[in-house]
Amino acid sequence: MTRTERSAGGGAMASTTDVIVIGSGIGGLCCAALCARAGLEVVVLEAHGHAGGAAHGFERQGYHFESGPSLWSGLGRWPSANPLAQILRALDQPLEVVSYRDWDVLCPEGHLRIGVGAEGFERVVADLRGPAVVEEWRRFAAVLKPIAAAADALPLLALPAHGLDGLGPLLRRSGRLLPHLPALRHLSGAFGPLVDRHLQDPFLRHWVDLLCFLISGMPMADTNAAAMATLFGEWFDPEACLDFPRGGSAAVVAALVRGLEAHGGALRLGARVQQVVVEDDRAVGVVLANGEQWRANHVVSNADAWSTAALLPEAVVPAWRRQRLQTPACGSFLHLHLGFDAAGLEDLPIHTVWVGDWDRGVQAERNAVVVSIPSVLDPALAPPGHHVLHAYTPANEPWHLWADLDRGSEAYAQLRQQRCALFWQVLEQRIPDLRSRCHLVMEGTPLTHRHFLSVHQGSYGPALSAAKGLFPGVQTPLKRLLHCGASTFPGIGIPPVAASGAMAAHAITGRAAQRELLASLGL
Repeated sequence: MTRTERSAGGGAMASTTDVIVIGSGIGGLCCAALCARAGLEVVVLEAHGHAGGAAHGFERQGYHFESGPSLWSGLGRWPSANPLAQILRALDQPLEVVSYRDWDVLCPEGHLRIGVGAEGFERVVADLRGPAVVEEWRRFAAVLKPIAAAADALPLLALPAHGLDGLGPLLRRSGRLLPHLPALRHLSGAFGPLVDRHLQDPFLRHWVDLLCFLISGMPMADTNAAAMATLFGEWFDPEACLDFPRGGSAAVVAALVRGLEAHGGALRLGARVQQVVVEDDRAVGVVLANGEQWRANHVVSNADAWSTAALLPEAVVPAWRRQRLQTPACGSFLHLHLGFDAAGLEDLPIHTVWVGDWDRGVQAERNAVVVSIPSVLDPALAPPGHHVLHAYTPANEPWHLWADLDRGSEAYAQLRQQRCALFWQVLEQRIPDLRSRCHLVMEGTPLTHRHFLSVHQGSYGPALSAAKGLFPGVQTPLKRLLHCGASTFPGIGIPPVAASGAMAAHAITGRAAQRELLASLGL
């Protein structure tokens, strides 16, 4: 519930609440819902017509499409190390998921169907590379095991708002971390040095590099070791599986919105924030593009680093603002959304990853494609007898090719057709008559990505190397202004952004509320 009062100086009336969250991505919704759960008045202001940010879904002609994430894990069982699963449980918002255990990879070695779990992957390695390489992989997995255990013993939801800089209080609070002290040093470093020390086989190194790039948008030399050790710890468990939320990513977003609203919070769509209002070096509210004013005790930006900096007056925290505006960006995306006739296509995988040439590097432009056909698992996402497909190039499309083009121009249309031809080359390897089956075709570019997601240069997020330090924390130099999402610690990906939202909420609600949350989850 909000209040209305006259703004300082006797100006226009302003709505007032405890917490304003700018943007309804996964991180912003997690922050808002946890603040509401703690008893605060919360309003989420979203510029677009759909909640969810990169995870939003949309419908066209009976096909239900996803805009972003296609790989989900840790949502279908409890206990779970996934911060998103933990937050949904705290909000009492269970998800119905469909579990599956394999995915396809098209790479220079051939067409591989790779099982999730140690046994399935080892079978592929044995066929491709032989028993000696299987043993090499097992030794590497043994090295990762204590690092994954250390990460598991240090739940991200248990971290204080200032992140890993606060290990001292955590060590005093619990003896759970003491057995893992030797491995803790790896949690803030890059994954590449671990790989370099323990893997020599080219296929294994390429495989790890691919997984790092899919998760973080960066090669293994720049990807956080804790994130990858945790991933391997989950995926190579004997009971490992992937989870697809029934209804797609839109169902995850809907569950977070339900949790927010069930605790009294509110979501406003079509509410674009134009500026953060600052008084006496403190964020006190926002002004919307339509002139509407909101005041709050805390403002949380779920926008990216560049957009958050641009929301501040130029004279406010100028060094921090300039640093954020100069943050390097990951590459962008090409997208293809299809609705097509599924007749006779009984054995399609839900996911296929294509890599053209390992030697070019997985981050090379148009050298990797991810394909998701979620209606394989959830037929309700497409009309009867049809499939819905989303394919994208994972953060390897250069922005500079598109920066000076207008989305309505002929030059833009020609370049889009030229660059998106890659999708058809990949997909027609499996479905030669795909074009004739299509009822709906939508091709997207970095300009599309920027337009619908309001992200800088249509990027995946900041290109910050784990070899050079951690992502910035959720706190900012400006009092009462917090930041969450893919531009903040722990970084890019669904579990990290959910955790960043929780950390921003902890900064607002305090340690007592955080302890209650952890106790309710048994963490």
